[in-house]
Amino acid sequence: MPYKEKKVEKLYYSIGEVAEMLEVPVSTVRFWENEFDILKPMKNKKGNRLFTPADIKNLRIIHHLVKEEGMTLSGAKKKLSEKWDETDYKFEINESLQKIKTLLLDIRDNI
Repeated sequence: MPYKEKKVEKLYYSIGEVAEMLEVPVSTVRFWENEFDILKPMKNKKGNRLFTPADIKNLRIIHHLVKEEGMTLSGAKKKLSEKWDETDYKFEINESLQKIKTLLLDIRDNI
């Protein structure tokens, strides 16, 4: 199996980097920041948003609920406020399964 270098994680990501990770416009990230209480990015002296890996995880959960499961913003807010632990757990399982799928597809393609 080929060697894969582990990704280096930064402490803070710019809003442009986050939007690129999620494949959404920067305006969508700004909008979600205003709509969801769990998103509290730091701001530097210039006012630029700085997102931590925890903020990115929360954004990915919101993205999953809204874009992939087709929930409305109010539905996603309600689910996150009532069942955060369950939602987080299901998201982690989904992420793990996606990684396993990618790994298996890589193995299949390299045989």
